[in-house]
Amino acid sequence: MAVRLGVVAVVLGTTAAVSPGQAALAAAAASGTALTPSPYAFADGARSIEGARSTADAVLLKPGTAYKSSLPSSGKVNYRLELDAASNAYVSVTAVPSPGSTVSVIDGVKVSVQDAEGNSCSDDSETFGAARSPHPIAAWGRREIAPNKSLCQKSGAYYVSVERADPEGKGSSPDTWDLELLATTEPRTARTGATTAPEVWNSATPQPLQGDFERRPGGAGFSEARPLDQGVWRDDIRPGQTLFYEVPVDWGQQLAVTADLGSSDSGGTGYTSDALDLALYNPARGPVADVGVGYDGDQKSGSLPPLPPVDHANRYAVTQQVSAMRFAGSYYLVAHLSESVAESFGDGPFKMTLRVRVAGTAQAAPGYAGESEPKGLFEVSDEDREAAAEGVTAGDDTAMRAVAVGGIGTGSALLVGLGVWTVVTRRRGAA
Repeated sequence: MAVRLGVVAVVLGTTAAVSPGQAALAAAAASGTALTPSPYAFADGARSIEGARSTADAVLLKPGTAYKSSLPSSGKVNYRLELDAASNAYVSVTAVPSPGSTVSVIDGVKVSVQDAEGNSCSDDSETFGAARSPHPIAAWGRREIAPNKSLCQKSGAYYVSVERADPEGKGSSPDTWDLELLATTEPRTARTGATTAPEVWNSATPQPLQGDFERRPGGAGFSEARPLDQGVWRDDIRPGQTLFYEVPVDWGQQLAVTADLGSSDSGGTGYTSDALDLALYNPARGPVADVGVGYDGDQKSGSLPPLPPVDHANRYAVTQQVSAMRFAGSYYLVAHLSESVAESFGDGPFKMTLRVRVAGTAQAAPGYAGESEPKGLFEVSDEDREAAAEGVTAGDDTAMRAVAVGGIGTGSALLVGLGVWTVVTRRRGAA
């Protein structure tokens, strides 16, 4: 059983969990100390391993277990999977550049999967983009069982290769990056369903959700992602900082998200391209879509491109943003504010608002013939919905309610430093 340490904020009689990274920022602000964005929070209990230069020496990745590794500035590192001939397998690789790194526009992380005969099963790359601001980004590898495929369908050994996308590009520094790896499996369906993606779905861009905002601080990594449900959510973000959130989206439901960045009060001038980057990842931490919001000191807004309702058959689509919406579960929103914003407008914090809409009635699951690994990854439970409504990780609400019962009067505003809270890791967490 994994545990996580944190503090709890109690404001005006309401409760909200605060990650260790958020607590450090709050403490620094109170003391007048210069603020540094929190580093990436790796999964509790992540196993440290070394990637092998040769596939012959590749370490085995067990589905459902989180691993921490490293990526040199040049060359590939390899890891191994042992797969059956029935399950789909996914490996998400989160690259975390070292502090002080510099990157080019097309630098990033590239992940590929091959079978034992060297046949390519998948390739995926994620880059930092025009802002050239180093931050955690994730790409995924896939071994998919499908009736229209002939390669990568057998049981046996498969190899995951990871490398930098542009290590020698202009502006890229030769640093070693940290990696977080998570392999997952998806069972086959009991019955053969559609083998083509839905041709018709509502692709109109919805109006951003309106209403009063509620504060909901983000986490510092996938394992610390703060649950959100439909609503308008506010958080503070600083240049160079990356914040993680998760939204439960069930089968048949359609997600739409708009990010607003408030105007600066610094009096500075300038412009940063893609200053605020908002990326969406699916429950297997595979990239879905993103949007970059330029910033000149005035309020700006940007929305994710229209996304289809969650459908098992979406996997047969050609475009990534449709294909990746292939299963229900927790979808991750990852917001990053470019380091260069500080050059023109100071260290902030800047007010960020996320307008999250989850449309449609939940539908029945496609009927899997077994369990995913980790279990329950591709479903939305009542516990998940409750966690999203309350803003606490599934399983944390007991401790939170204990604080709320303390009889805090209306109008009180207290930041309570609580000792150590032992929290059961959510069912989707790393083993």
